[in-house]
Amino acid sequence: MNEPIRLRQVWKSFGGRPGASPAELLQSSDARVAVQDVSLEVRAGEIFVVMGLSGSGKSTLLRMINGLIIPSLGIVEIEGRPLHQFNRGELRALRRRSMSMVFQSFALFPQRSALENAAFGLEVAGVPHRQRLARAQQALERVGLGGDLHRKPDQLSGGMRQRVGLARALAFDSPVLLMDEAFSALDPLIRADMQDLLLDLQREHRRTIVFISHDLDEAVRIGDRIALMQDGRLLQCDTAETLFRAPAEPAVAEFFRGVDPAGVLTLGAIAEPSPPTDGWDPKDPDLTVLSSAMLLKEAMPIVTAANGPVAVVGNDHHLIGSVSPNTILRALSR
Repeated sequence: MNEPIRLRQVWKSFGGRPGASPAELLQSSDARVAVQDVSLEVRAGEIFVVMGLSGSGKSTLLRMINGLIIPSLGIVEIEGRPLHQFNRGELRALRRRSMSMVFQSFALFPQRSALENAAFGLEVAGVPHRQRLARAQQALERVGLGGDLHRKPDQLSGGMRQRVGLARALAFDSPVLLMDEAFSALDPLIRADMQDLLLDLQREHRRTIVFISHDLDEAVRIGDRIALMQDGRLLQCDTAETLFRAPAEPAVAEFFRGVDPAGVLTLGAIAEPSPPTDGWDPKDPDLTVLSSAMLLKEAMPIVTAANGPVAVVGNDHHLIGSVSPNTILRALSR
């Protein structure tokens, strides 16, 4: 699916009068407004993280994207078409063809093996038995469970069960992955491994991933962009670096108050607009050159080991400027 996912002035209220206006929803004592006037666009091929604390509306938002929850007001647009225009058959076909979900609870069948669980989405879609098992096995091998095909969920650790859930989505090979707090039940080390795996898979084959999280460190680590939500409102949507450097309101700044700047800022944001040497030659094999997209935490050991300022170049390899240990120290002390 190459079309972006769009939400336009979307509201979701549980309770209240059907057809009520936004003002009436907010004033009604019978209504709980879970999502308020959210407009955003998820670009094709990006990891888009919706981040917020419990009750912020992020999971409701996710379920409106695949039609499990119907907006009270506003439009959700999938494949260039408003979702409310899909009939039930078209909506089922959309989910089977274009969307897979990965849940926090793993959602595995206890009586089925890892292989059978990974093949379940293909079974529902009517893929022949031998073909779906072959695809499921390939997916399990890719997530590191090639030796555990016939084990049942109760014979697997939490991290392994989550890998089976991810393999089921990979075997289905849908262009959109919807991941609802997929790693939050895992301990920190396993969660980091799963984040690494997701990033590796995305580098191999880009999908559109909408990832729900309440963990800002996780959002910063995996998200191309982050939508910050609070009490049903969208506070701001942008890259982690922009949210950190230019918060739109105090609540955004508060979210980022404890974040390590070295894990958010890129070299392009701090590079000084001067060449690393007077006779700078990009073809010099002895010259250290770093990408403007590199995070400070990745660049620090390289810059520290260099004999002098290090060149920073953009995507088209043109010189943006240079950084030195002092440049990084100044950026981290702001």
